Amino acid sequence: MADREFIDNRMSWDEYFMQMAELTSKRSTCLRRCVGAVIVKDKHVIATGYNGAPKGLKHCGELGGCLREKLHVPSGQRHELCRALHAEQNAIIQAATLGQSIEGGTIYITNSPCSICAKMIINAGLKRIVVREGYPDELSKEILEEAQMDIEYLPKEEVTEHGDH
Repeated sequence: MADREFIDNRMSWDEYFMQMAELTSKRSTCLRRCVGAVIVKDKHVIATGYNGAPKGLKHCGELGGCLREKLHVPSGQRHELCRALHAEQNAIIQAATLGQSIEGGTIYITNSPCSICAKMIINAGLKRIVVREGYPDELSKEILEEAQMDIEYLPKEEVTEHGDH
């Protein structure tokens, strides 16, 4: 047995935390797009967030639908016309509420950040952004480029029931 080379079939750290973001997105109350975010520092989860109405307020589904849908607002535009906070915002707020520094950390998000979240990510001192899918917000891309922050896209891995890729 000593002559056999060990093969580590575990998923990567990035995939591990991205799957946590995907699980977190399942708590979303948004009727248009379910997004999850996980903030990690030194391979430890610091905070999570999903998109939804502020604490104690009714969700769009309870109010008869999405205001953005009713007003025909395209994705990636007019973010102020929404009851919900974004997943990234909720994760940053959760870290602040718990007194946890996220400076220098990584944020894993199921979708690329909008321009508002991009600005929050920059000011929070997060150094790395890993996403599963894009989002149609050109201003966000420009802001992140100017801040010299790259969005790293993590394609979905094929995972068998035994965890092998």
